[in-house]
Amino acid sequence: MKRALISGDFSRDYTSTPGTSMSLASIQVLLLTSIVSSVSGLTITPERGTTLRITSPQVYGCKVCTESGRSQQCTSSLLLQDSTAVSVKFTCTAPENEFTVEVVQNIKCTTSCSGNILQADFGSLPLQGFKRRFTWNISALAPKAFKIDFTRIGLRQINPSERCPDRHTYNLQAVQTTGKVAVGTYCRSGPISSAQILKQGSFSLDVSAGSQLQSGQFEVSVGEEIKSLAKISVTLPKENPTSDLLSPNYPDSFPDDDSMEWYFDVPDKHKTTVQLLNLVQPSCLKKQAAVEYYRTGRSALVLRLTDTQPDQTQGDFSLMLRNCEMDRRRSGSPGLSVNIRVSASSTASLVSCQVDLGKEGVSLHINKLRPASDCKMKMDSVMKETITVTSSSDLSFQDCLPEDIQVTATRVIECSRLCPTIPIPLLVPLVPSCLPAPLNSMTWTLRPAEHGTVLLTAPTGPLKQSLPGQICNDSISIEVAEEDGNTVGVFCPNGAIQKVQIHNNVSVTWRSNMGGRVLRSFFKYVLNASFEKEISERYIFTVSPSKDTPVIVATPGWPVGMQPYSTVSWIVSVPARMEANLMFGNLSQPKCRNRHTDIRVQRVGRLEEDYSRREDEGAESQLTVSESFYLNMSNCMPERGQFSVITKITLQESTNLLAIILSVLAALLVISVIVLVAVCMMVRKKKRDVEHEVSVYNPFSASSEPAQNTFPKTREDNESHVYASIEETLVYTHLLKKGAEIGIYGEFDTHRPSEGHTDSQEQQVSKDTGSDNMEVGVYQPFRFSCQGPPLPQRRLSHGEPMVDNEIYLRADESEEEHYENTGPRLEPEGENSA
Repeated sequence: MKRALISGDFSRDYTSTPGTSMSLASIQVLLLTSIVSSVSGLTITPERGTTLRITSPQVYGCKVCTESGRSQQCTSSLLLQDSTAVSVKFTCTAPENEFTVEVVQNIKCTTSCSGNILQADFGSLPLQGFKRRFTWNISALAPKAFKIDFTRIGLRQINPSERCPDRHTYNLQAVQTTGKVAVGTYCRSGPISSAQILKQGSFSLDVSAGSQLQSGQFEVSVGEEIKSLAKISVTLPKENPTSDLLSPNYPDSFPDDDSMEWYFDVPDKHKTTVQLLNLVQPSCLKKQAAVEYYRTGRSALVLRLTDTQPDQTQGDFSLMLRNCEMDRRRSGSPGLSVNIRVSASSTASLVSCQVDLGKEGVSLHINKLRPASDCKMKMDSVMKETITVTSSSDLSFQDCLPEDIQVTATRVIECSRLCPTIPIPLLVPLVPSCLPAPLNSMTWTLRPAEHGTVLLTAPTGPLKQSLPGQICNDSISIEVAEEDGNTVGVFCPNGAIQKVQIHNNVSVTWRSNMGGRVLRSFFKYVLNASFEKEISERYIFTVSPSKDTPVIVATPGWPVGMQPYSTVSWIVSVPARMEANLMFGNLSQPKCRNRHTDIRVQRVGRLEEDYSRREDEGAESQLTVSESFYLNMSNCMPERGQFSVITKITLQESTNLLAIILSVLAALLVISVIVLVAVCMMVRKKKRDVEHEVSVYNPFSASSEPAQNTFPKTREDNESHVYASIEETLVYTHLLKKGAEIGIYGEFDTHRPSEGHTDSQEQQVSKDTGSDNMEVGVYQPFRFSCQGPPLPQRRLSHGEPMVDNEIYLRADESEEEHYENTGPRLEPEGENSA
């Protein structure tokens, strides 16, 4: 901290009386008090970048005055800044008992911090008689924290009501949207090595009146992205490895629904014990107050405040105190406050561990990582450097730390003839907690029958591939590879890949990315594995993208190229009224010795391809597909280089103008057919009305009279239905004319005599189809049929006969049989009925 320049006049000296027993500090305090009491005026010049406040809680007591020319202004507080010299006087003889001096400096941290905390003397002897506070306001850009390093002197937390022996008391505050939170009060010489405050806070030093400021410096830097209001780092010493820590705002309540973290660096070959003292539990509306423990490479341990806390555990760890959403509506409702005591003890560590893996076929492997360490491992009382457990064994570990050993597990699942018909769950075994280190990885080797396929699905939802622009930040990762070592890819939850099919032996390796920060219940169930029949490709991925969430996929083994002659397909589902935009990036093409590389896009159910490119053809960078599609890629035998590509798939609203036009035309066509059917029904109704009463032509009579609809004689006795020839112009002309008048028929031609009547007539082609041969006595379809436009020709299904109707006769059916099947035939009554 830069100095504030202060000068003054002194009118009285102080000399100690010989023979008086007085400490040098007491003499100095008395001397400074006497000098301040006799000050007639001070000239103060704050240093650049600092603000100096002189304040008094007494409104009507002593005043501090400033002079400007002949005018004088007196108040109960004074603010000085901008390096301007100011003459200051007090209206009382002992202002050090009334006023407090505070020096403030601001530090901003973006990519780096604008300064460090410099603890230096800010005045001459007169101001040392005042109670002084030095404050550094520090801010960082969210979500980062700022970090203060105390490793040079170390700090020790005390109760806020206590005072430090050297009269130098430090305070740490966090500034939140809900207000300020007192993180803690500290003295010098302790185990606290650093502190991180989220976004904004302050660090202050209180120096009692008459005490000389001790020099010092603390480094300020940009910290981590923490999730709690503060994180305190504690390094437990070997000689006195016990530390007491207090919850924020102690003894008042911890902030509502907030958290605070402490990290403990434990000496080698030491075990720690945690105790919660002076606990006051809150009244909660939501959630529960809890303590969470995190150790490197181990699962998180979550305990209630009333539970027994960890005892005699090895290694460094973090402790997270979480508060609930408290019930503050009732008066006197308690909050959360607690004293956390962490102590460590040094003992020779000998741990016995019974391991029983059951009958799941899992093998446990324990390897010693550091040969020079003091760790000694035994299996069934035999010293080992590497331990493999397949069923049950008695193990022992002496002076083994988590960083000394590595624990892995494997399992082989294969089928030679009969394969399981239901999916096989891939489960991570819960290893005994007596092992010095947690499970680092679990590998399943899956071997299908000859020419078989391995199908992988996730029970918790689709997977995503870890790629640039789509990095897995999840707590677990799943590495999929072929048994010969060829990598397929690294996957994690929360993606769009529904299924992975591999036509080969497969190894699946689960790893924990965050070590002990992962709950066991979360990663216990990894994948489902199934054995299926042979597939056409070497790899098939089934992908179901979501709107506005791009999906990135890469060729197997990326960034290494695909294996020679290998093939891969992605089956991509595109919802209705959506289209997929494909972007090909990081494309690497080889020089092929044999065959070609190929990238093809083909819509599901279509024969034609939408896109196809070889390595010797120019490839497009992006493509739009309006339906669900296959994305196929295949490799050649490379002579030089490799084949690899990353594809980005993004769904968007469909903009296919042709599809929109065809949809509109289809709708119009449907409407036209409906209207045409309605018109035909009306016409048929009118036709029935016309045919109900007709005239029978009588050549021997000059007039026509209405006749009955049937002949006087029966059909068997009356031969009127048998004709040698029919004059159609006499029989049907008046009906055709009437039909033309009401718009039923078009133009018609004159008749041609029939060659004679037969029991069965072959179907003839109408004149509209280009034939001029129309046989009399056989019903011909009208030129403009009311049955709508003709359907396109389709291939008949195997063994399916043509459907009978009123127009066409079956080959084995006569005309009379046909009419008998369709009901009684009504004979038309014309004017020549005789």
